[in-house]
Amino acid sequence: MRIPIERKHVKVYPDSKRVIARFFFNGEERAKDVITKVLTLSNEQVFSIISPLLQEYSKRHRNITKILSRHCKKLKSLFETMDIDYHELETHRKLLIGSYFTHEYSIESAAFFNPSIVEDPDQTDLEEGEKRLIISFRAVGEGHISSIVFRRALIDRQNNITVIPVGDYIDEAEVIRNATYNKKLFLAKGLMSLIDKEVLDKLDEQLDEQFDYATLKKIIGEAQALSTDPEKDVEFEKVLWLSDSYYEIIFSMDTDISDRVIFPISEFERKGIEDARFTKFTHDDGSFAYYATYTAYDGHIIIPKLLKTKDFYDFTVGPLFGDGAQNKNLALFPRKINGKYAMLSRIDGINNYIMYSDKINIWENPVKFQEPKYSWEFVQLGNCGSPIETEDGWLVVTHAVGPMRRYCLSACLLDLDDPSIEIGRLSEPLLIPNPDEREGYVPNVVYSCGSIINNGQLIIPYGLSDYSSSFATVDLKALLDRLKNSTD
Repeated sequence: MRIPIERKHVKVYPDSKRVIARFFFNGEERAKDVITKVLTLSNEQVFSIISPLLQEYSKRHRNITKILSRHCKKLKSLFETMDIDYHELETHRKLLIGSYFTHEYSIESAAFFNPSIVEDPDQTDLEEGEKRLIISFRAVGEGHISSIVFRRALIDRQNNITVIPVGDYIDEAEVIRNATYNKKLFLAKGLMSLIDKEVLDKLDEQLDEQFDYATLKKIIGEAQALSTDPEKDVEFEKVLWLSDSYYEIIFSMDTDISDRVIFPISEFERKGIEDARFTKFTHDDGSFAYYATYTAYDGHIIIPKLLKTKDFYDFTVGPLFGDGAQNKNLALFPRKINGKYAMLSRIDGINNYIMYSDKINIWENPVKFQEPKYSWEFVQLGNCGSPIETEDGWLVVTHAVGPMRRYCLSACLLDLDDPSIEIGRLSEPLLIPNPDEREGYVPNVVYSCGSIINNGQLIIPYGLSDYSSSFATVDLKALLDRLKNSTD
């Protein structure tokens, strides 16, 4: 018989009013035509058009003038080809030009699902038994583009969950590219990304063992200037796209957590950043940071990436390397095990693997330790977030796919010192889509990217058929007892 689980009545739905203002460019010739037309307007005409726009959109975006100015500035190289002095343009005209190259994008218009939950760094002013949480979600908008968004929540002493209402604005972060690249790892990731080997070999000859973005861009620019092969030019561009996979993003300190969205930045993630699995990682010295693995997708190629933050304002992002970083479903353990970082993975798309590393971004030698066993998991088995440490072992919430591609949630227990040893696994699902949960963007799916323990219960946030999200709780002792006494 299945272990009892309580579904909470709290549900979090996508909100189509949550929009960001993004740069829009529809080709050089059309852009020149728009710019030329704006330049024919008198200063009075420019002001009469831009003034009501600023008033209207200032209610929808924090500092809309800054956004429009930034988008106008992106056209500086185009202005040069048109013999226009950007610095001589009057401020309102710059804003108006910027407005023609801006569009609103509703980040949650299609779906809001696959949550991951961690403790908020701020646990002040709470009563015993209460906990403040940060929940990440996969938000999907037009064109099936996924981003990472956040909500703050509060659990009370009875484990009732209150999701704090969102703020009035959404902010994208400032992006900083200041990475130093390791040539061997960078070129290896280029091969995995199916970039032409001849192009990579040429770069191997010219790059130092450590190099920066400016150097790479200079070498590629010189190579493209000498090239007569358009296909090779595209391959060189792909190298720059790969380099854009390393960056730092910084949110303004005056933003609420719900205001912050991590939207695809590099070309290699232009179709979405999917299923962030956050964990609070404790270092050997007792300090901590939050890490998240996620999947970057360009429409053809998957690149597993790692995100790090201490405060949810500043994030560093970079790809993961190695034979073990080949597919979706990577989940980092929240501390080192026997002196090494540890990670769960599903490199073949079917079975669960474990791997260890001295470096948090390099993962080799994955070892299979679980495979589908029961009828409801015959298609595939995977994790639903980072393992949770208990006195009895590492508790892992899992997902499984069975007939009609129905996704269920389950759980297993792994040995604390050697997580490749399975202590127990539920022989029945923990959570199955019920009639109220099976309709959505992708029917018959319940899925989670990270759970938490509070007041003697396992609290599982989960997505409902890839459309909305909710929460379920299960008694921790009862679950662990069932796992410890499970038999084939």
